[in-house]
Amino acid sequence: MGSEGVFQLFKNKKVRLIFRTVVLTALIAATIAVIYLNSLKDNPVLAEGDDAPNFMLERLDSNEVIELDQLKGKGVMINFWATYCEPCKKEMPYMEELYKEYQDKGIEIVAVSVDKNRMVIENFYNRFDLSFPLVHDKKGTIMELYQVQPLPTSFFINPDGTIERVVKGPLTLDRLETYFKEILPKN
Repeated sequence: MGSEGVFQLFKNKKVRLIFRTVVLTALIAATIAVIYLNSLKDNPVLAEGDDAPNFMLERLDSNEVIELDQLKGKGVMINFWATYCEPCKKEMPYMEELYKEYQDKGIEIVAVSVDKNRMVIENFYNRFDLSFPLVHDKKGTIMELYQVQPLPTSFFINPDGTIERVVKGPLTLDRLETYFKEILPKN
């Protein structure tokens, strides 16, 4: 088929439409792939053994600010949750029970709520009679920094500030206690 044959083929409107659609689809797919691959380079996934990124958020139950770097020397559980998350609600009593036992041993819990409404979070905190620090990530900045998906997700941080374990999904009382023991400061 010479150049005249190809030219004649593209005179057909249906063939031109199919050709344009295929080219456009390929360009869109290539653009999406490039954007996705570049986003992976800019935001490497946090993994066990990585340094936990520092953050500062105000506690909801006081005017104190919690900064992760100031908790070095303690084992820290960072728990990302929301009031609308049913599995989050189930693990909160376990967290409260073990916090009372492990707080004096050098374990700190920082519960990071990703809810939009502060009043809803405060009502939840009071209804469950929680005593561990609760902070509000109202803009989702810390959730994005830690690349949290799904809720709940918990990070267990060693006293030196490295991530010991990342747990996606709800925790049972036994698993939670096991992870606390892994990050317990060696006095």
